[in-house]
Amino acid sequence: MPVENITRQSRNNSPRGTLIIDTCDEQKVETDVLFSDDVTAALETIRDYIRYAMTCFNQANVFYGHGTDNPWDEAVQLILNTVNLPWDMSDVVMESRLTLVERERILSRIKSRVVDRVPSAYLMREAWFMGLPFYVDERVLVPRSPIAELIENGFQPWLQTEDVTDILDLCTGSGCIGIASAMVFPDAHVDLVDLSKDALDVAAINIEKHDLADRVSVIESDVFQHVTKQYQIIVSNPPYVDAKDIAEMPQEFHNEPQMGLAAGEDGLDIVREILSDARQHLTDDGILIVETGNSWEALDAAYPEVPFTWIEFEYGGHGVFIISAAELDHYQEQFA
Repeated sequence: MPVENITRQSRNNSPRGTLIIDTCDEQKVETDVLFSDDVTAALETIRDYIRYAMTCFNQANVFYGHGTDNPWDEAVQLILNTVNLPWDMSDVVMESRLTLVERERILSRIKSRVVDRVPSAYLMREAWFMGLPFYVDERVLVPRSPIAELIENGFQPWLQTEDVTDILDLCTGSGCIGIASAMVFPDAHVDLVDLSKDALDVAAINIEKHDLADRVSVIESDVFQHVTKQYQIIVSNPPYVDAKDIAEMPQEFHNEPQMGLAAGEDGLDIVREILSDARQHLTDDGILIVETGNSWEALDAAYPEVPFTWIEFEYGGHGVFIISAAELDHYQEQFA
Protein backbone atom coordinates (compact mmCIF):
# COMPACT_ATOMS: atom_id res chain seq x y z
CA MET A 1 0.00 0.00 0.00
CA PRO A 2 1.48 3.41 -0.90
CA VAL A 3 2.28 6.10 1.61
CA GLU A 4 -0.85 7.98 2.69
CA ASN A 5 -2.02 10.33 -0.05
CA ILE A 6 -0.49 13.77 -0.11
CA THR A 7 -3.22 16.36 -0.61
CA ARG A 8 -3.33 18.45 -3.76
CA GLN A 9 -0.80 21.25 -3.40
CA SER A 10 -2.03 24.62 -2.18
CA ARG A 11 -2.18 27.12 -5.03
CA ASN A 12 -3.12 30.19 -3.04
CA ASN A 13 -0.52 32.83 -3.82
CA SER A 14 -1.54 35.13 -0.97
CA PRO A 15 1.24 35.82 1.53
CA ARG A 16 -1.23 36.64 4.30
CA GLY A 17 -1.15 34.70 7.58
CA THR A 18 -0.07 34.87 11.18
CA LEU A 19 3.28 34.00 12.65
CA ILE A 20 4.37 33.88 16.27
CA ILE A 21 8.10 34.37 16.77
CA ASP A 22 9.54 33.86 20.24
CA THR A 23 13.02 35.24 20.81
CA CYS A 24 13.19 34.63 24.56
CA ASP A 25 15.84 32.47 26.22
CA GLU A 26 13.24 29.80 26.99
CA GLN A 27 12.48 29.40 23.28
CA LYS A 28 16.20 29.08 22.51
CA VAL A 29 16.50 26.31 25.10
CA GLU A 30 13.54 24.50 23.54
CA THR A 31 15.12 24.82 20.10
CA ASP A 32 18.40 23.38 21.37
CA VAL A 33 16.48 20.41 22.79
CA LEU A 34 14.48 19.89 19.59
CA PHE A 35 17.64 19.54 17.50
CA SER A 36 20.05 17.93 19.93
CA ASP A 37 22.23 14.87 19.32
CA ASP A 38 19.90 12.92 21.59
CA VAL A 39 17.13 13.31 19.02
CA THR A 40 19.34 11.92 16.26
CA ALA A 41 20.15 8.91 18.42
CA ALA A 42 16.55 8.26 19.46
CA LEU A 43 14.80 8.52 16.08
CA GLU A 44 15.55 5.73 13.62
CA THR A 45 12.98 5.31 10.85
CA ILE A 46 11.49 7.46 8.11
CA ARG A 47 8.17 7.40 9.95
CA ASP A 48 9.92 8.57 13.14
CA TYR A 49 11.27 11.64 11.38
CA ILE A 50 8.00 12.48 9.63
CA ARG A 51 6.24 12.36 12.99
CA TYR A 52 8.98 14.42 14.63
CA ALA A 53 8.95 17.02 11.86
CA MET A 54 5.21 17.45 12.40
CA THR A 55 5.83 17.97 16.13
CA CYS A 56 8.44 20.64 15.39
CA PHE A 57 6.24 22.39 12.83
CA ASN A 58 3.27 22.45 15.18
CA GLN A 59 5.31 23.62 18.16
CA ALA A 60 6.93 26.42 16.14
CA ASN A 61 3.70 27.43 14.40
CA VAL A 62 5.33 27.50 10.97
CA PHE A 63 3.35 28.99 8.10
CA TYR A 64 2.18 26.80 5.20
CA GLY A 65 1.65 28.36 1.81
CA HIS A 66 4.51 27.30 -0.44
CA GLY A 67 3.07 24.08 -1.83
CA THR A 68 1.32 22.54 1.18
CA ASP A 69 -1.27 23.63 3.69
CA ASN A 70 -0.72 21.26 6.63
CA PRO A 71 2.13 19.74 8.71
CA TRP A 72 1.70 16.16 7.41
CA ASP A 73 2.20 17.05 3.75
CA GLU A 74 5.05 19.40 4.62
CA ALA A 75 6.83 16.71 6.65
CA VAL A 76 6.33 13.94 4.08
CA GLN A 77 7.64 16.07 1.23
CA LEU A 78 10.66 17.34 3.14
CA ILE A 79 11.78 14.02 4.64
CA LEU A 80 11.24 11.84 1.54
CA ASN A 81 12.99 14.37 -0.68
CA THR A 82 15.94 14.50 1.72
CA VAL A 83 16.52 10.75 1.38
CA ASN A 84 15.73 10.73 -2.37
CA LEU A 85 12.55 8.66 -2.13
CA PRO A 86 9.35 9.15 -4.18
CA TRP A 87 6.10 10.20 -2.53
CA ASP A 88 4.27 7.10 -3.87
CA MET A 89 6.62 4.53 -2.38
CA SER A 90 5.32 1.49 -0.49
CA ASP A 91 4.22 2.12 3.08
CA VAL A 92 6.58 -0.68 4.16
CA VAL A 93 9.54 1.59 3.42
CA MET A 94 8.32 3.99 6.08
CA GLU A 95 9.77 1.62 8.69
CA SER A 96 13.22 1.66 7.08
CA ARG A 97 16.02 2.68 9.43
CA LEU A 98 18.05 5.68 8.37
CA THR A 99 21.82 6.05 8.43
CA LEU A 100 23.39 8.56 10.78
CA VAL A 101 24.25 10.83 7.85
CA GLU A 102 20.63 10.74 6.64
CA ARG A 103 19.32 11.51 10.13
CA GLU A 104 21.64 14.47 10.53
CA ARG A 105 20.70 15.82 7.10
CA ILE A 106 16.99 15.51 7.85
CA LEU A 107 17.32 17.18 11.23
CA SER A 108 19.32 20.02 9.66
CA ARG A 109 16.55 20.65 7.15
CA ILE A 110 13.84 20.55 9.81
CA LYS A 111 15.85 23.07 11.82
CA SER A 112 16.18 25.41 8.82
CA ARG A 113 12.45 25.15 8.23
CA VAL A 114 11.57 25.86 11.87
CA VAL A 115 14.25 28.28 13.07
CA ASP A 116 15.06 30.20 9.90
CA ARG A 117 11.59 29.80 8.35
CA VAL A 118 13.07 28.72 5.02
CA PRO A 119 10.32 27.36 2.72
CA SER A 120 10.72 23.63 2.17
CA ALA A 121 10.92 24.14 -1.59
CA TYR A 122 14.20 26.01 -1.16
CA LEU A 123 15.58 23.29 1.09
CA MET A 124 14.58 20.60 -1.41
CA ARG A 125 15.50 22.72 -4.46
CA GLU A 126 12.22 21.56 -5.95
CA ALA A 127 8.60 22.61 -6.25
CA TRP A 128 5.67 21.16 -8.17
CA PHE A 129 3.32 23.09 -10.45
CA MET A 130 0.53 21.51 -12.50
CA GLY A 131 1.97 18.12 -11.60
CA LEU A 132 5.40 19.04 -13.01
CA PRO A 133 8.65 19.32 -11.01
CA PHE A 134 10.58 22.59 -11.16
CA TYR A 135 13.98 23.57 -9.84
CA VAL A 136 13.70 26.51 -7.43
CA ASP A 137 16.02 28.42 -5.13
CA GLU A 138 16.08 31.78 -3.35
CA ARG A 139 16.32 33.66 -6.66
CA VAL A 140 12.65 33.03 -7.47
CA LEU A 141 9.28 32.80 -5.76
CA VAL A 142 8.07 29.31 -4.91
CA PRO A 143 5.43 28.31 -7.55
CA ARG A 144 1.91 28.28 -6.10
CA SER A 145 -0.42 30.06 -8.53
CA PRO A 146 -4.04 28.95 -9.16
CA ILE A 147 -3.34 29.73 -12.82
CA ALA A 148 -2.18 26.10 -13.01
CA GLU A 149 -5.83 25.09 -13.12
CA LEU A 150 -6.47 27.38 -16.10
CA ILE A 151 -3.49 25.95 -17.96
CA GLU A 152 -4.64 22.37 -17.32
CA ASN A 153 -7.97 23.30 -18.94
CA GLY A 154 -6.28 24.92 -21.94
CA PHE A 155 -7.59 28.36 -20.88
CA GLN A 156 -11.07 27.24 -21.90
CA PRO A 157 -13.72 28.50 -22.32
CA TRP A 158 -12.06 31.92 -22.71
CA LEU A 159 -9.54 31.11 -25.44
CA GLN A 160 -11.00 32.23 -28.77
CA THR A 161 -8.71 30.27 -31.10
CA GLU A 162 -7.45 26.70 -31.38
CA ASP A 163 -4.41 27.82 -33.36
CA VAL A 164 -2.11 28.92 -30.53
CA THR A 165 1.35 29.67 -31.88
CA ASP A 166 2.71 32.19 -29.37
CA ILE A 167 2.37 32.52 -25.59
CA LEU A 168 3.95 35.09 -23.28
CA ASP A 169 4.62 34.37 -19.60
CA LEU A 170 5.18 37.84 -18.14
CA CYS A 171 7.05 38.15 -14.82
CA THR A 172 7.93 34.49 -15.19
CA GLY A 173 10.14 33.81 -12.17
CA SER A 174 10.97 30.08 -12.26
CA GLY A 175 9.26 29.76 -15.64
CA CYS A 176 6.62 27.36 -14.31
CA ILE A 177 3.59 29.04 -15.91
CA GLY A 178 5.15 29.36 -19.35
CA ILE A 179 6.70 25.90 -19.33
CA ALA A 180 3.44 24.30 -18.18
CA SER A 181 1.66 26.20 -20.98
CA ALA A 182 4.17 24.83 -23.48
CA MET A 183 3.28 21.32 -22.31
CA VAL A 184 -0.43 21.92 -22.94
CA PHE A 185 0.13 23.68 -26.30
CA PRO A 186 2.79 21.53 -28.00
CA ASP A 187 2.81 23.62 -31.21
CA ALA A 188 3.28 26.97 -29.48
CA HIS A 189 6.43 28.99 -28.89
CA VAL A 190 6.60 30.47 -25.39
CA ASP A 191 8.56 33.52 -24.26
CA LEU A 192 9.46 33.83 -20.57
CA VAL A 193 9.92 37.48 -19.55
CA ASP A 194 11.34 38.83 -16.32
CA LEU A 195 13.26 41.88 -15.13
CA SER A 196 15.47 39.71 -12.90
CA LYS A 197 18.41 38.05 -14.63
CA ASP A 198 18.72 35.76 -11.60
CA ALA A 199 15.15 34.58 -12.12
CA LEU A 200 15.77 33.98 -15.82
CA ASP A 201 18.81 31.87 -14.93
CA VAL A 202 16.51 29.64 -12.89
CA ALA A 203 13.94 29.60 -15.70
CA ALA A 204 16.68 28.48 -18.09
CA ILE A 205 17.45 25.56 -15.78
CA ASN A 206 13.80 24.53 -15.96
CA ILE A 207 13.65 24.89 -19.74
CA GLU A 208 16.53 22.44 -19.97
CA LYS A 209 15.01 20.21 -17.28
CA HIS A 210 11.87 19.78 -19.39
CA ASP A 211 13.74 19.61 -22.72
CA LEU A 212 11.97 22.63 -24.21
CA ALA A 213 14.87 24.73 -25.52
CA ASP A 214 13.49 24.50 -29.06
CA ARG A 215 10.16 26.13 -28.09
CA VAL A 216 10.73 28.19 -24.95
CA SER A 217 12.92 31.32 -24.78
CA VAL A 218 13.83 33.84 -22.08
CA ILE A 219 13.74 37.63 -22.48
CA GLU A 220 15.16 40.05 -19.92
CA SER A 221 12.70 42.93 -19.88
CA ASP A 222 11.00 45.42 -17.58
CA VAL A 223 7.42 44.31 -18.30
CA PHE A 224 6.96 44.86 -22.09
CA GLN A 225 10.08 46.99 -22.62
CA HIS A 226 11.93 44.44 -24.78
CA VAL A 227 8.91 42.49 -26.02
CA THR A 228 8.46 42.95 -29.77
CA LYS A 229 5.83 40.47 -30.97
CA GLN A 230 2.18 39.61 -30.49
CA TYR A 231 0.71 36.60 -28.69
CA GLN A 232 -2.60 34.78 -28.54
CA ILE A 233 -2.12 34.35 -24.78
CA ILE A 234 -0.38 36.66 -22.34
CA VAL A 235 -0.40 35.23 -18.83
CA SER A 236 1.15 36.92 -15.83
CA ASN A 237 1.64 36.36 -12.11
CA PRO A 238 3.31 39.73 -11.42
CA PRO A 239 4.26 41.32 -8.10
CA TYR A 240 0.94 42.35 -6.53
CA VAL A 241 1.34 42.47 -2.74
CA ASP A 242 0.29 45.79 -1.24
CA ALA A 243 2.19 47.63 1.50
CA LYS A 244 -0.12 46.42 4.29
CA ASP A 245 0.28 42.76 3.35
CA ILE A 246 4.05 43.15 2.97
CA ALA A 247 4.22 44.49 6.52
CA GLU A 248 2.08 41.65 7.92
CA MET A 249 3.23 38.62 5.93
CA PRO A 250 4.86 35.64 7.70
CA GLN A 251 8.63 35.30 7.83
CA GLU A 252 8.61 32.52 5.22
CA PHE A 253 7.70 35.07 2.56
CA HIS A 254 10.56 37.35 3.60
CA ASN A 255 12.91 34.57 2.49
CA GLU A 256 11.62 35.03 -1.06
CA PRO A 257 12.86 37.80 -3.41
CA GLN A 258 10.86 40.87 -2.45
CA MET A 259 10.93 42.28 -5.99
CA GLY A 260 8.66 39.37 -6.89
CA LEU A 261 6.10 40.35 -4.25
CA ALA A 262 5.95 44.08 -3.47
CA ALA A 263 4.00 46.31 -5.86
CA GLY A 264 3.37 49.63 -4.14
CA GLU A 265 0.81 50.93 -1.70
CA ASP A 266 -2.19 49.21 -3.31
CA GLY A 267 -0.34 46.32 -4.98
CA LEU A 268 -1.17 47.47 -8.50
CA ASP A 269 2.01 49.18 -9.71
CA ILE A 270 2.87 46.42 -12.22
CA VAL A 271 -0.73 45.44 -13.01
CA ARG A 272 -1.49 49.01 -14.16
CA GLU A 273 1.47 48.90 -16.51
CA ILE A 274 0.39 45.55 -17.90
CA LEU A 275 -3.15 46.78 -18.58
CA SER A 276 -1.83 49.93 -20.23
CA ASP A 277 0.53 48.19 -22.67
CA ALA A 278 -0.78 44.64 -23.16
CA ARG A 279 -3.06 45.34 -26.13
CA GLN A 280 -0.24 46.14 -28.55
CA HIS A 281 1.25 42.70 -27.77
CA LEU A 282 -1.99 40.72 -28.20
CA THR A 283 -3.48 39.38 -31.40
CA ASP A 284 -7.05 40.48 -32.13
CA ASP A 285 -8.36 37.17 -30.78
CA GLY A 286 -5.93 37.13 -27.85
CA ILE A 287 -6.56 37.04 -24.11
CA LEU A 288 -4.72 38.50 -21.12
CA ILE A 289 -4.71 36.58 -17.82
CA VAL A 290 -3.33 38.31 -14.71
CA GLU A 291 -3.14 37.26 -11.08
CA THR A 292 -3.71 40.01 -8.50
CA GLY A 293 -4.29 37.99 -5.31
CA ASN A 294 -5.58 40.06 -2.42
CA SER A 295 -5.27 43.23 -4.51
CA TRP A 296 -8.27 42.31 -6.65
CA GLU A 297 -10.55 44.62 -4.67
CA ALA A 298 -8.16 47.52 -5.21
CA LEU A 299 -8.19 46.78 -8.96
CA ASP A 300 -11.99 46.80 -9.12
CA ALA A 301 -12.01 50.08 -7.20
CA ALA A 302 -9.37 51.61 -9.49
CA TYR A 303 -11.32 50.74 -12.66
CA PRO A 304 -15.00 50.74 -11.64
CA GLU A 305 -16.24 50.88 -15.26
CA VAL A 306 -14.28 47.79 -16.36
CA PRO A 307 -16.15 44.47 -15.95
CA PHE A 308 -13.16 42.25 -15.18
CA THR A 309 -13.90 38.53 -15.47
CA TRP A 310 -12.76 37.01 -12.17
CA ILE A 311 -12.07 33.28 -12.29
CA GLU A 312 -13.56 30.85 -9.79
CA PHE A 313 -11.21 27.92 -9.10
CA GLU A 314 -12.25 24.41 -8.21
CA TYR A 315 -9.09 23.78 -6.18
CA GLY A 316 -8.76 27.11 -4.39
CA GLY A 317 -7.21 30.46 -5.13
CA HIS A 318 -8.58 33.84 -6.07
CA GLY A 319 -7.77 37.18 -7.65
CA VAL A 320 -7.16 36.09 -11.26
CA PHE A 321 -8.88 37.95 -14.09
CA ILE A 322 -9.19 37.37 -17.83
CA ILE A 323 -9.73 40.18 -20.31
CA SER A 324 -9.89 39.91 -24.10
CA ALA A 325 -8.11 42.02 -26.69
CA ALA A 326 -11.48 43.48 -27.71
CA GLU A 327 -12.19 44.51 -24.12
CA LEU A 328 -8.75 46.07 -23.81
CA ASP A 329 -9.57 48.12 -26.93
CA HIS A 330 -12.89 49.18 -25.48
CA TYR A 331 -11.49 50.33 -22.14
CA GLN A 332 -8.11 51.58 -23.32
CA GLU A 333 -8.82 55.16 -22.18
CA GLN A 334 -9.25 53.99 -18.58
CA PHE A 335 -6.05 51.91 -18.70
CA ALA A 336 -4.01 54.67 -20.33
